[in-house]
Amino acid sequence: MKTIKEEIINEIIINKSRFITIITPISDTEKVKEKIEKIKKEYKDATHYCFGYIINSKEKCFDDGEPSGTAGMPILNILKINNLTNVLCIVVRYFGGIKLGAGGLVRAYSSSAKEAIQKCQIGMLDSGYQITIELDYNNTKSVDYILKDYDIEKSYDEKIKYTFKINKTEYENIKESLNNYSKLLNKQEITMIKDEN
Repeated sequence: MKTIKEEIINEIIINKSRFITIITPISDTEKVKEKIEKIKKEYKDATHYCFGYIINSKEKCFDDGEPSGTAGMPILNILKINNLTNVLCIVVRYFGGIKLGAGGLVRAYSSSAKEAIQKCQIGMLDSGYQITIELDYNNTKSVDYILKDYDIEKSYDEKIKYTFKINKTEYENIKESLNNYSKLLNKQEITMIKDEN
């Protein structure tokens, strides 16, 4: 499955109504409410806060006072068409005084979501690990070479601790050489985002 790498905010104006789309990566349904509350504070005088999300196999949409099926469902459909998951798409509407009608609303909310997605960097979801290892100072050169393609967080004490993220296949490939120079302290399963091929 695909997801987006970072939050994007995009605005379009249709018949004097402002549609501001905030599309954000999210991996926990508990955080959805929190994010929507934050958006409501940021755009506090807006007329509607409609949204759709897909998080793993859970999906939900909400029309927030727009006629039933004209806002949340079109947003959710755009996420599905683009095969996205772990994404929350909120469209904030400031009513401009001209009614759009049901068909116009569906088109407006669909276009808002679609245009925001076009500006997103898309990545593939991958399963991996967050690894923490401990090593002696005299092994840093060897370990740095093995991990040259990874972002490493380093902390120095009597021994050095490295923390980095790696997908499962790559980890299996370097595990043995890593074990020769370091001690595994922690290995936690995580979901990672890698570039689309």
